[in-house]
This record gives sequence, structure tokens and C-alpha cells, in this order.
Amino acid sequence: MTDDTPTTTEQRAAILVSGGMDSATAVYEAMDRGYDPYLLHASYGQETEHRERECAERLAEEVAAADFLHVETRHLAAIGASSLTDDELDIADAALDSEEVPTSYVPFRNANLLSMAVSYAEANDCDAVFIGAHSEDFSGYPDCRPSFFEAFQQVVDVGTKPDTEIDLVAPFVEWSKTDIAERGLELGVPYEHTWSCYRSESPACGTCDACAFRLQAFQRLDVADPIAYEERPDYADDA
Repeated sequence: MTDDTPTTTEQRAAILVSGGMDSATAVYEAMDRGYDPYLLHASYGQETEHRERECAERLAEEVAAADFLHVETRHLAAIGASSLTDDELDIADAALDSEEVPTSYVPFRNANLLSMAVSYAEANDCDAVFIGAHSEDFSGYPDCRPSFFEAFQQVVDVGTKPDTEIDLVAPFVEWSKTDIAERGLELGVPYEHTWSCYRSESPACGTCDACAFRLQAFQRLDVADPIAYEERPDYADDA
């Protein structure tokens, strides 16, 4: 697993795109490093899956992606145990300083998504798989920790063809959301075409964890978040 090694020649990267700002920034980061983007988007029964897919497809158009693949993974919704997929669980309001695993955690989701991404990468002769996970994710989500990606790299190495070499790249794994937003603004990421809210497809609620971390990042950079919100609380000074 690598985090910041640039490439000097054009290669191919399979990139997991959720429709959100982190994965959109990961696409632009991969392209800046010389990778040709192959985008993979998954719908798994999440509350805002239709809006997320629209944003992922728009991103593919914006970057003239070499390929865009949408897959459905309904088994994650069938398994449940997450407020993102289970109607019986409420999506909690933001708790930015909490170290508890939030109800929005989808059990072992990243292992499922990365497995598909590696299959997609191997089938398309890609040299890398990019994922936009970052430090504020792994404070609550165990499958966003650096140690998880390091272990998954070993799975990739032993589970693909002998002549296959695929690097698992999490470029922002030690970054904050603010760091990502700053880098994305530098790269010209069209954040107006991304979606982060867990609750609503329009407008964003402004009070779930995803909205709070996103708003906080833009507020700390003194830049207006370009998407619509039902509420825009001030999170800039929150821990």
C-alpha cells in the first residue's frame, strides 16, 4: 500500500468513486500522478444511492474517464446493521469528536468494495487501485485504518495472477478532510457535482456526520461549499 509515490509515465488506475468529495479528489490526484482513470461506482442500498450515482457519472464525464462501471451490491443492504442501509436505524446527528464506531458504519464495506475494485483493475490491466479514505474516517470506521490497507495490499499480492502488480493507493490516509478539500481546490475538483449527505438526496441535511465534516473543511478554508444545504451550522471551531 502506497500513499504518496508519484508516477512519471501514464498508467491505469481503478478508482472507487462514491459520488462524494474524497473520492472525486482521489480521481484528480490519480490523474495528476499520471494515471488514466477507470472509475468504479457501487450502489449497495444506501439512503442516497441515486444522487451518489448521478454525481459519480457526472464526474466520469468531467474527467473523460477511460471507463465507468456501475455495480449493485445488494448483499450489504440485506446484511444490514448500518443506518445507511437499514430503515430501522436512525442516521445520527454529527458527533465530530466521538471515537465510537458510528451507526453509519457498514460492516466490512471497504473490503467488499476493494475486492470488486481489484477484480476490475486486474481485468483492465490497471497498475493501481485508488481509494479516498482518510484519517477522520478511520477514527470511527475500522476498515479505513492504514493497517487495514496495508493488510489488503498483501491480499492483492497473493490473490492475483503471478504477473499482476496492483498497488493499493490511499493518498489521503493520513490527511484531514480540510487537507483533502484544500488539495481538491488546488486541482480544480468540481465539488458542486459531489454529494456527501447520508440522509437526503436534496438538499443536504447539514447535520449528519458526512455533512458536518464536509462543511467544517470548507469553513476552515474560508471557502463556500457549492452544494445546497437545509442547514449550514458553523463547525469550523469544533474539535
